Amino acid sequence: MAKDLRGRRRALPAPPVRFAAVVAAAAGLLLTLSGCRGDGGSDRAEDGRATIVAPGRPGEEARRLTPEEAAKAKPDDSPNAADHAYVSHMIEHHRQALTMSALAPERAAADGVKRLAERITAAQKPEIGAMEKWLARHPATAAPGIPAAGHDHGAMPGMASGQQLAELTAARGTDFDRLFLRLMTAHHEGAVKMAGEALAAGNNVAVEEMATEVVATQSAEIHRMRAMG
Repeated sequence: MAKDLRGRRRALPAPPVRFAAVVAAAAGLLLTLSGCRGDGGSDRAEDGRATIVAPGRPGEEARRLTPEEAAKAKPDDSPNAADHAYVSHMIEHHRQALTMSALAPERAAADGVKRLAERITAAQKPEIGAMEKWLARHPATAAPGIPAAGHDHGAMPGMASGQQLAELTAARGTDFDRLFLRLMTAHHEGAVKMAGEALAAGNNVAVEEMATEVVATQSAEIHRMRAMG
């Protein structure tokens, strides 16, 4: 309690919620820091090497690991056959999308179709580069059931046939717009399906991130193309 100017007692206001939260957070941080110390208050092992604190499961204490132990405890995300198949096939899948998009500036009638083609090129060209770098870092060994990159395009969902590409190349104006949206929607749907299969069967974290990006980006573009068509 505190006195006002007339000497009467009044209750002090409660501390702001934000201030209380800051105090609680600071207290938690101090507890965390103190918990990261060993019995002697050191964050190093007996031989003087730095150690890593691995948080335990709910109800379990944290463990102190050497860098070597931490490396061994890291989950194995070595690329498997599904990872290699997805990356090699998606490179070819993206390349066809670039081929189709390159036709739009001179053939499309609607500005929206031209802008869509520009966005597809801007997104998928860098993705091809990232996937090619991934393949260079993780060369695939011969494995049954995985066609070599650049072959068996028809087996990939959403790929346009040679005849469909010829028709798209020959089309102009609104005819081009309709055909482009129809073929590209199917193309994107195939890419999303391939990405979903990689997410279900793959093992590599980098491939998982690439597939997740494909699902997010191309699903949004599918909705946009359906609205345009």
